[in-house]
Amino acid sequence: MGEARILLRDASSAAAAPADVERKLGVAELLWNDGFVRKTVIVILLAAAWEIYGVLLDNPLLFPSFHDTVISMYERIKDGTIPLRAWASLKVLFMGYVVGIVLAAIFTILAISTRIGTDFLETVTAMFAPLPAIALLPLALIWFGLGNGSLVFVLVHSVLWPVALNTHSGFKSVSNTLRMVGRNYGLRGLPYVARILIPAAFGPILTGLKIGWAFAWRTLIAAELVFGVSSGQGGLGWFIFENRNLLDIPAVFAGLLTVIVIGLVVENLIFRTIERNTVQKWGTQT
Repeated sequence: MGEARILLRDASSAAAAPADVERKLGVAELLWNDGFVRKTVIVILLAAAWEIYGVLLDNPLLFPSFHDTVISMYERIKDGTIPLRAWASLKVLFMGYVVGIVLAAIFTILAISTRIGTDFLETVTAMFAPLPAIALLPLALIWFGLGNGSLVFVLVHSVLWPVALNTHSGFKSVSNTLRMVGRNYGLRGLPYVARILIPAAFGPILTGLKIGWAFAWRTLIAAELVFGVSSGQGGLGWFIFENRNLLDIPAVFAGLLTVIVIGLVVENLIFRTIERNTVQKWGTQT
């Protein structure tokens, strides 16, 4: 009987052990487990470091404080300058981004359909992907003149190659099992691509879209710095250049901060939402 009690006590202790290990997470731990909260803390720390450095330097013409930059940004938003310039940039960016995605889709479909298409995509990608888009701006100005066509051209170059390369790599990584399933259902051509390849390879495709967006956004701002000098108009890039000439450095930093904020919103709101409702929901993360 004594041994039986010991065994029962040991068994009950072992059964209670998991309950002892489990504990309820506190509010601080729950918040820290949220990626949005962690990123917000990082942004706040960077802003604090910016403010401290700007105050200690005490030279607004060289490096304005975060407080001065935010005030300048607020004034430019209030009078409508920054919203108008941002909208002008985003309209051109959208045109170039869409055209780049369409061309990347055409090249990729040709690449998975024929051997010569694959060779063509791999060759032109190796040739043109390393070429900085901004280096093509002088030629674009000669070919398309002083208009949005020049900016769209360099944006297409920025978007086309990373999207096409990542999409093609994603298509090649799709398992043979899924490919055979599609063929057994009689899928061919575009229906096969839309129903089998794209859902299975959407992770790499989304990565290519994000890289293409980042390349296009920074290329546009850089191009507007040059394009604005030629045409006397432009978006956020021209706003930055214009205020640099006026030595309004807080306004210059306000323009740069606007570029950063738009990038953060697109990355963490739009692309994260798409990823959460597609890649993560389908369980196709690589």
